[in-house]
Amino acid sequence: MIKKRNNPLDRFARDLSPGVLEWIGVRPERRGNLLEMQRVVAIAGAGLEGDHRTEKANGSARQVTIISREFIAQIMHYSTKQDIHPGLLRRNLVISGINLNALRHQRFEIGDALFEAGALCHPCSRMETALGKGGVAAMIGHGGLCCKILRSGSIALGNTVEVRPEGENLDLFTS
Repeated sequence: MIKKRNNPLDRFARDLSPGVLEWIGVRPERRGNLLEMQRVVAIAGAGLEGDHRTEKANGSARQVTIISREFIAQIMHYSTKQDIHPGLLRRNLVISGINLNALRHQRFEIGDALFEAGALCHPCSRMETALGKGGVAAMIGHGGLCCKILRSGSIALGNTVEVRPEGENLDLFTS
């Protein structure tokens, strides 16, 4: 029998204080601008309602991208930008008050939805245009995370971001 490998961050993730959802963006078309939203429905196995990736991300580990306000501050520090609007970074959600790196490979709730963070969301070459020369370098290590949606639900600005350890009774099915 194969033993499941434990995530070394599991023991720390349980101790994380809740974060807050600060910004939501969806992109109706590929390479289009993100539309800022107050609330949106997260669709299990697909993505955010109204985002172009929802149609093609079925089962993908990159259904939603997430970045922290703290990472955006780091990107500003390493770039020439004094202020960065979240839409420039092409991430769907901006959270604050929680260590984003400790969320990697963790399940967490925002509003009624359940997410699972996976791979790092590396910057693409478009960041050189969006942030100026050195934009990609400024984002290395601060690009955020790619996430799956495990349970559909409504999410809205101001919702808390709370870790839900694996094994905790989590209703993954909604009607």
